[in-house]
Amino acid sequence: MKRVPHILVVDDDRELRDLVGKVLEREGFRISRAEDGRAMRRTLDTGAIDLIVLDLMMPGEDGLTLCRELRGAQDRTPIIMLTAKGDDIDRILGLEMGADDYLAKPFNSRELIARVRAVLRRTAQPAPADSSPDLRYLSFEGWQLDRSKRELLSPEGIVVSLSSGEYDLLVALALRPNRTLTRDMLLDLTRGRASIVFDRSIDIQISRLRRKLGEDPKNPSIIKTVWGGGYLFAADVTET
Repeated sequence: MKRVPHILVVDDDRELRDLVGKVLEREGFRISRAEDGRAMRRTLDTGAIDLIVLDLMMPGEDGLTLCRELRGAQDRTPIIMLTAKGDDIDRILGLEMGADDYLAKPFNSRELIARVRAVLRRTAQPAPADSSPDLRYLSFEGWQLDRSKRELLSPEGIVVSLSSGEYDLLVALALRPNRTLTRDMLLDLTRGRASIVFDRSIDIQISRLRRKLGEDPKNPSIIKTVWGGGYLFAADVTET
């Protein structure tokens, strides 16, 4: 019997929390609800959660704080952040903290369902970019991507935390070294065109990857910007 994905909706607004839950329950998902960070932690401790729909603006511990806490604890549970419409700064901050996607309120129920399904598809199976499952490792500049565990190891052997989106993007780039990849190509390779074409998440994830790889943001040596073109992975890559 196929397992039903379990989604946790975290929002201090009871009406919105119930609305999101009902929309997703009608689509066959199993839903848990939490009104704050404390309730979220209790739910995460009691069972496997496949995705979190997390409101950004909450009293006390807001969505950014909770997202940062989860990623800092190496929790890779996918997160869709609910943000205020037109609040670009908070949306960007959410992605920088490790959220996998965002949705501006008020939102259409169909868009919510589409975003949830797209994120679950990306995290439930290897990304389309990872087309050689028999080759476990991608190595470059002392770094190593372990594709069986979906982990990045530093030259010192330390696991560097990556969101599912960051991992998929890094694999897409590393499998195509010394080749310019446009944002549209990277969206196709990592998200299956689930995102809005003008979504800035690719640029934000590139910036986060550079920081985690210890790159000089003004003069990166591994992930280079091709002005007007996209990005290029400049390191030599070995597959084993």
